[in-house]
Amino acid sequence: MTQRRMSLAQREEIEGYVFLLPWILGFLIFSLGPLLASMYLGMTNYRGAGTPEWIGFGNFERMLFNDKLFWQSLKVTLVYAAGYLPLGLVFGFSIALLMNQKVRGILTFRTIYYLPAVVSGAAVAILWQFVFHRDFGVLNEIIGWFGAEPIPWLLSERYAMVAFIIMGLWGVGGGMIIYLAGLQGIPTDLYEAAAIDGANVWQRFWKVTIPMMTPTIFFNLVTGLIGTLQIFATAYIMTSGGPNYATYFYSLNVYYTTFQKLQIGYAAALAWVLFIIILVVTLIVFSTSNRWVYYEHEAERRPV
Repeated sequence: MTQRRMSLAQREEIEGYVFLLPWILGFLIFSLGPLLASMYLGMTNYRGAGTPEWIGFGNFERMLFNDKLFWQSLKVTLVYAAGYLPLGLVFGFSIALLMNQKVRGILTFRTIYYLPAVVSGAAVAILWQFVFHRDFGVLNEIIGWFGAEPIPWLLSERYAMVAFIIMGLWGVGGGMIIYLAGLQGIPTDLYEAAAIDGANVWQRFWKVTIPMMTPTIFFNLVTGLIGTLQIFATAYIMTSGGPNYATYFYSLNVYYTTFQKLQIGYAAALAWVLFIIILVVTLIVFSTSNRWVYYEHEAERRPV
């Protein structure tokens, strides 16, 4: 009986590995393999043909000391993240508060606000090209109502980044849905207890809503940060990095280095630097979470 049980257990284990095998092979071939290959190529001067020549950290030295476009693309990406991410968090949370009200037709409004989040990047870029058009754009038409001159949004170094931030805010519906789920998960007992204690609407918002929403805010902060640092499609279609490298985002730099300059090894090094930057920034954000994020399981362990 014991041998039979062991054989059945072993068979189930083997069957489990058989079912896992497609995923394991896919991970090794399409994820881990290319990852290790890019790590190796980042240490070479490979240009897409011939045998890669090992140069060690030569690509990284060139990047730090001799490549102005590296610093420009990094600056552009960080400026965009600093401008868009706080506004995206605030706008998404504010819309979620409005969509959490019990009014007639609220489901329709939720759908309307969420729809931009499901539209592909290419379609969004083409749409906003028309919106930002200097002569025929909707935005300049609205500005003209107030007597202002048309703004060359995508043709001006001064306004191009502002245009991208405005365009990014159009898609805050994705974060809004997550905020809305968090708001609906807050126990109503907390609001009732606060009201009995004499707290007004503003006090209930700061003392109940915000603390209970900090895990959701933290999630949107981390995912938004990772996504913002990798912006590519809209910038490639709308400006291709111009004017005068004002929207030359880091991912664009990696793309052009790979497919226009055919500097595969150097592009791999650039990609690894972006990975390290995202990793470090994410770890810094996580390290601060204990100071402002409310964790329910930790609160339960605290002495009364």
